[in-house]
Amino acid sequence: METPVIKKKLGLKERYAAMTRGLHWDTTYQPMDKVFPYDKYEGIKIHDWDKWEDPFRLTMDAYWKYQGEKEKKLYAVIEAFAQNNGQLGVTDARYVSALKLFLTGVTPLEYYAYRGFAHVGRQFTGAGARVACQMQSIDELRHYQTETHALSHYNKYFNGLHSPKHMFDRVWYLSVPKSFFEDAYTGGPFEFLTAVSFSFEYVLTNLLFVPFMSGAAHNGDMSTVTFGFSAQSDESRHMTLGIECIKFMLEQDPDNVPIVQDWIDKWFWRGYRLLSIVAMMQDYMLPKRVMSWRESWEMYVEENGEALFKDLARYGIRKPKGWVQACEGKDHISHQTYAVFYNYGAAAAFHTWVPEEEEMAWLSEKYPETFDKYYRPRWNYWREQAEKGNRFYQKTLPMLCQTCQIPMIFTEPGDATKIAYRESDYQGDKYHFCSDHCKEIFDNEPEKYVQAWLPVQQIYQGNCFKPDVDPTREGFDPLLAVFDYYNLNVGRDNFDFEGSEDQRNFAAWRGDPVQGAKK
Repeated sequence: METPVIKKKLGLKERYAAMTRGLHWDTTYQPMDKVFPYDKYEGIKIHDWDKWEDPFRLTMDAYWKYQGEKEKKLYAVIEAFAQNNGQLGVTDARYVSALKLFLTGVTPLEYYAYRGFAHVGRQFTGAGARVACQMQSIDELRHYQTETHALSHYNKYFNGLHSPKHMFDRVWYLSVPKSFFEDAYTGGPFEFLTAVSFSFEYVLTNLLFVPFMSGAAHNGDMSTVTFGFSAQSDESRHMTLGIECIKFMLEQDPDNVPIVQDWIDKWFWRGYRLLSIVAMMQDYMLPKRVMSWRESWEMYVEENGEALFKDLARYGIRKPKGWVQACEGKDHISHQTYAVFYNYGAAAAFHTWVPEEEEMAWLSEKYPETFDKYYRPRWNYWREQAEKGNRFYQKTLPMLCQTCQIPMIFTEPGDATKIAYRESDYQGDKYHFCSDHCKEIFDNEPEKYVQAWLPVQQIYQGNCFKPDVDPTREGFDPLLAVFDYYNLNVGRDNFDFEGSEDQRNFAAWRGDPVQGAKK
């Protein structure tokens, strides 16, 4: 008679270890360092991968069940939104311009993050980090898919969304988010996690997914709200991965501290510069506003960041170098960024407009020290010129910062009347920067940033025309040729909101003769 085997039921911790760490094995016919060469070349020293903690302890079977439930709810809302012509419920067609910028600028970043986490997860010797990266990679692919569904729906009714992938690779302002992620995933695996999981996800992502999604709700866009908050529940895990990665590196070896500090300095500033487009959307492009960029910055960065870096101080980590300048910039960057898009509205695949009087009153209230002093006068002047028939669009191309790829629009710390300008010489060429921090990032890795694909330089070099274009033919207009290269439909996708096809269509669909009568 055989003795019955009593199977011991594993506890949560043991079960998690068996289904994740238990799948790991050390290689034998090839050394581990050869199989995993990239988790050492950055100089990060890891002595014990078993110290990696996974606070959520989410196994893959539980993950699929959890995400499947969210998908059912999400697509039920998206389907209902589409069937009931939910796009007609938004407050104003101007809101769709903000959505265009979000969907064309942020959605591709989800796919970049999916690729990035899939790649760096393969590079870690420790099984815990590999599992965490695998799950986040799948999360990011899911976010890309859900946001693409929203883009697909709005593309049926509004202009400027017809070539999102094509435009992301070519359009000038989309090079800013594109360069951020290409910079991140061409670094090493630990730098990638610091860039995306910590600096962007942990420190800065709430600025994107909380205020802007709340703004979408206030403007009647329940499709965007639903995918935003569905993604935000994933972001809580991503933020946890970010802080775990930082603390893990810092606890493994004191030699890691200066390396991590340099990365935090770099990626905080790069993320801050990237979010200037979010600042502009919040302050200028939402017909119904929830909170200003300044309020969002104070709530989600200054308050949370003070506690975060106080906690990290025990490891020897200080606030990022650009912290003071970023906190001062909260009063300026939204106004400066939107002003540039207003001037270059002919070269963008969304519409711009001069803020209405009640909107400028709101901006005065939210920015009492800066808006009336520096920014209201220019809007009043531009409105006067437009009313006289002198609306102008810049046709000259701006100088770009070599690091963040944003036009040189930002002002000197402490002096909002003077454009900040820095430069560096490298191998006989001169490079330009919008701040001390962008210059320092370049100076630390010039070999990387001299390779940047800067739209303005590429246009001047003749690299932004379609292959069959002849620049020597009589009457050739290089600007129109660039728009064709972008797949931008001139007169439909660009220029002012007033009198646009989007405005006229929306007014007709809603039966709004007042809005429809505007010219």
